[in-house]
Amino acid sequence: MKRVAVTGLGILSPVGNNLESCWSAVLNGESGIGKMTLLNLEKQSVHIGGEVKNFDPAPFFGNEKEARRNQRFVQMSVAAARMAMKDANLELSDELKLETGVSIGVGVGGLAYCEEQIITMHEKDPSRVSPFTIPGFIANMAAGITAMEMGAKGPNICVTTACTSGTHAIGEALMLIQTGRAKVMIAGGAEAAFSQLAFAGFSKMKALCSKFADEPTRASRPFDAQRCGFVMGEGSGVLILEDLEFAKARGARIYAELCGYGMSGDAYHMTSPAPGGKGAVRAMAQALKTGGLNQEDVGYINAHGTSTEANDANETAAIKTLFGSNAHSINVSSTKSMTGHLLGAAGGIEAVFSVMALHTGIIPPTINLENSDPECDLNYTPHKAVERRLKAVISNSFGFGGTNGCIAFKSLN
Repeated sequence: MKRVAVTGLGILSPVGNNLESCWSAVLNGESGIGKMTLLNLEKQSVHIGGEVKNFDPAPFFGNEKEARRNQRFVQMSVAAARMAMKDANLELSDELKLETGVSIGVGVGGLAYCEEQIITMHEKDPSRVSPFTIPGFIANMAAGITAMEMGAKGPNICVTTACTSGTHAIGEALMLIQTGRAKVMIAGGAEAAFSQLAFAGFSKMKALCSKFADEPTRASRPFDAQRCGFVMGEGSGVLILEDLEFAKARGARIYAELCGYGMSGDAYHMTSPAPGGKGAVRAMAQALKTGGLNQEDVGYINAHGTSTEANDANETAAIKTLFGSNAHSINVSSTKSMTGHLLGAAGGIEAVFSVMALHTGIIPPTINLENSDPECDLNYTPHKAVERRLKAVISNSFGFGGTNGCIAFKSLN
């Protein structure tokens, strides 16, 4: 099977609008969580989120009209893809366009736009509904429009597996290159799910953090004993993946090798993980096996780490089960402590952070880890980034429906 290189990174997140600003922010432990400005949440019980600030989509499209035609999650996908392509210094010839695909994971899609059109239909008239209603909210428009903007005519897929979407999208892209179906893949996740319905629904489930309203930067606190739910965020993270030999031949700068991919299903509960994180164990083990990695090769895990009681305890148990005596020597961190939870885009931006940790030898911290939870007793890299020579890293994502994903990267050095 062909080997796969990571040659470009693009990202929009609550902590920055490009790779440099995002990476600097997470290394410095800066939170992007604040009081919501994109929505009036006066009637809601939760008023905070991780917004992407000062985002202008127009420069990433052919013109401003084309940018406005697309919903925010699509705009962010295109923007992150443009940045990743530029970072990879990759231009697509007519021939290469046929071998370049797009795989973007989206968990929710244009929920706010769908909500808006439903209100229009009921309060006004069905004839007033926009002709862009359906393409405006279906999840695969992120992959479709990104491909149109890049001219990528190879495989085009959207993975929608809740909060595992971005990770699965990258894993599926890996396999498309490994099996020769594509030479280049633009892969990652995008999400902009802020809407009244999303906040109401997640709040009713008691999934969102409803505390720290006056101190929003403290609200996302993975693995902390006082964690009380996740903080919703938005953004996009995209990787340029290439056939390793092709990347070498064109003289590309290679960040890392994407080497392993694991996935599993809990078959247990609609929203809760299997006890002890048994499904997570299988996904991580599969990522190591397919990546040709031993347990001792992994020096860093970018955890799913949502700041919910069930996830954090079960993910901790899963890491301890798989890695055994090595578990406590691994640096683990949840960058969600700074970005919030980007749902379908989480795996995309966290893959970017994982690659950067491997590439730079610097591991981002988990912030807000103030009170020890006896069930969460690993090295979560609290408060400050640490330097560590890394051979391999993995990134975890788990989603509603009991879906689990893990991707593994290793250094070529």
